[in-house]
Amino acid sequence: MSAQSQRISRLRPYLDRAEPAPTLLKMLVGVQLAGFREDAGLAQDQAARALGFSPAKLSRIEAGKGRRPPTEADVQALLKLYGADEYDASVLLQLLRRAGEPGWWQRYDKRLMPEWFDRLVGLQEAAASIRTFEIQYVPGLLQTPDYARAVVERGLPIAPPHEVRRRVELRAKRAELLSRPDAPQLWAIIDESVLLRVLGSRAVMREQLAHLMEMARRPHVTVQIVPLDVTNASAPSIPITYLRFDGLDLPDVVYLEHIRSANFLEDRDETEEYRVALDRLADEALTPRESLALLRETIEGRYPQE
Repeated sequence: MSAQSQRISRLRPYLDRAEPAPTLLKMLVGVQLAGFREDAGLAQDQAARALGFSPAKLSRIEAGKGRRPPTEADVQALLKLYGADEYDASVLLQLLRRAGEPGWWQRYDKRLMPEWFDRLVGLQEAAASIRTFEIQYVPGLLQTPDYARAVVERGLPIAPPHEVRRRVELRAKRAELLSRPDAPQLWAIIDESVLLRVLGSRAVMREQLAHLMEMARRPHVTVQIVPLDVTNASAPSIPITYLRFDGLDLPDVVYLEHIRSANFLEDRDETEEYRVALDRLADEALTPRESLALLRETIEGRYPQE
């Protein structure tokens, strides 16, 4: 069996998952197609030209981007061009069909789930580990419903109540990821100012910080606080989310969120810069044990029980 066929065999378990993972499956199909192309000795532009595709179209297929997976006809044409054997083609086409099944988050209105956010949620659902740095809010996966409501109302002050409610429900549903048996490792680094910025009310903040402490005690969750007295001019000025997909031949992905859009970085040189930045922040932050102590002190000193 060829190396490519061995990689294809490792993908069979994804055909039996109870919950579809369309973002992951689109990426897996794209990576395997790129591997077949390279094994066939074809450059991306050569393969695209041979089938009458634009280079941008083939690049998008191999990157697994877009709301919908590539068509079965396009993938079959690529597999035929690359000389894939019957077994490999069969598994890849089955994965492609499963990639067309909507994930739970794709059942929400597109106003709540623009394409860039759809992709983030899909990547988080599929990741083996998630590292995040936040400078303004508690990370979304660790927010309580009341805190999430305050965040939504602050960011969208004119949103109608039903939209606020749906956004809070969506955030709570996303947080269920951390309670799954196969939950990813989450490593959250949070600026201390996040603990001091009152959102909702002091009672909401007390509940939120207590929830952070509870989550930080889980074996797959690490929380570190960067204290205010740490000065680092090169620290990132925007939130960072770093996603890794162990053992699946997929690149690491960095997600950088802006007000109305986001960037996804997959080039290894770019993602490595952010990995190093997160490592540096972790070194400068309080240890997990010290961070728990600071959370406790902040609750007792700033948000005491009334």
